[in-house]
Amino acid sequence: MSVALTLVLVAVALGAYGYYRYLDDRIPREPIDPGTTRPPDTGALNVLLVGSDSREGDNKKYGATTVGAGERTDTIMLLHIAPNRDGATMISFPRDSMVQIPECKGRNGAVLAAGLRQVNSAFNDGGINCTIKTLESLTNIKIDHFVKVDFTGFKGIIDALGGIEICLPKAVNDKEAKFVLGAGRHTVNGEQALGYVRTRYSLGDGSDLSRIERQQIFLTQVMKKVTDGGLLTDPGKLNAFLQAATQAVTVDDGLGLDRMLEIARSVSGLTAKELKGITVPTEPYPENTARVQFAQPAARDFFEAVRNDTDIKPTASAARTSAPKIEHEQVRLQVLNATGEQGKALQVADALAAQGFVVTQVGNAAPADTTTIRYAKKDATDGPAYGDAVAARLSKDKRTPVQGKVKAVASQPYELKSPPAQPATGPVIQLVIGKDWPGVRVQSAIPDALKDKVVDSNTDPCK
Repeated sequence: MSVALTLVLVAVALGAYGYYRYLDDRIPREPIDPGTTRPPDTGALNVLLVGSDSREGDNKKYGATTVGAGERTDTIMLLHIAPNRDGATMISFPRDSMVQIPECKGRNGAVLAAGLRQVNSAFNDGGINCTIKTLESLTNIKIDHFVKVDFTGFKGIIDALGGIEICLPKAVNDKEAKFVLGAGRHTVNGEQALGYVRTRYSLGDGSDLSRIERQQIFLTQVMKKVTDGGLLTDPGKLNAFLQAATQAVTVDDGLGLDRMLEIARSVSGLTAKELKGITVPTEPYPENTARVQFAQPAARDFFEAVRNDTDIKPTASAARTSAPKIEHEQVRLQVLNATGEQGKALQVADALAAQGFVVTQVGNAAPADTTTIRYAKKDATDGPAYGDAVAARLSKDKRTPVQGKVKAVASQPYELKSPPAQPATGPVIQLVIGKDWPGVRVQSAIPDALKDKVVDSNTDPCK
């Protein structure tokens, strides 16, 4: 069940939460305790979103025979917000994925043995902490917070937003999902929206992967409604939304009011355009093709790209308000290899050229322990800003441009695959790759090989 999709709203809409402090005490909370061995922080914000199919209380109407049977999750998503808070990626984990579940504590307190099982069994058997431990072990991405929501909570949020627009390619009559609606565009209320994100066999090809894509499209429509629909500037609408949200969710005990406000301020510039939805690359599971497994190396490369979307701390010159903004296409760059590793300069040049830098030369330099960025003394006015443009694309902290002589070394021309429309005229910047080379920071958490799988605000909701 994809109810957790709408909880990205919490990170966007809570900018006005200070007016509703009394609501904070109404939110149920649980501690995060997946164990002591956890991935490192990278400056990104990673929030696990899960949808509970509990049939307790008002949810009884969706399956009275399973009342008292606990809760499962058919939806597992990780909201990854870049360290600079300039982009968000919603990563979906298909519930039928066969993965290695680590040893963790079960809901009854007993130890659950490690083993190969469906990914959603981590939540079914061990709750939220077993889910977090499983995902961290699979991705090596640290999860900072979680948000859980059930059927009734999802409906309340959608109703508080005044409904969400969907588009059906055909009429649907799904009694199990309680979803009956004709073809075409509709603005659906909470009950209808719940059916829309739950239905599986009445739309698409009947697979969970098809349903996930539909859920991601729905989320982009929700984001549009929040960011473009006047919610944040209408006290009445915002109050109704927050009232519904606080009754809909369970969060971790670290996601208190102060933390919510901190997150809200940091993502205040995000809009629906910055939200990208992507499903972890999968392939049929050989022993049971009704299930899937992570496709390698695509999944591994994807998780690495997310991890490499690391924090960027401004250098001294970048922090100056007078520093000009330099586009990559303005920077003439020489890339020199001082690591002793064969082919390193060309590898780095390719990565930086792909991000728009005008690489003019590649070559080798005398061995060096430290990576440096150089510009000529005569370029002391503009050099730092151009150097910062390069420094900002490196993954770690040793990135401050060094004023000094741009050394003449043996090099060869580098042929750009996509030359800029206008020739770069700024100072020559020299990147010397030392043995401490930090790597090139990716511009997107989604590798190029997966770009055609992305769902965003431009995706046709009628597809």
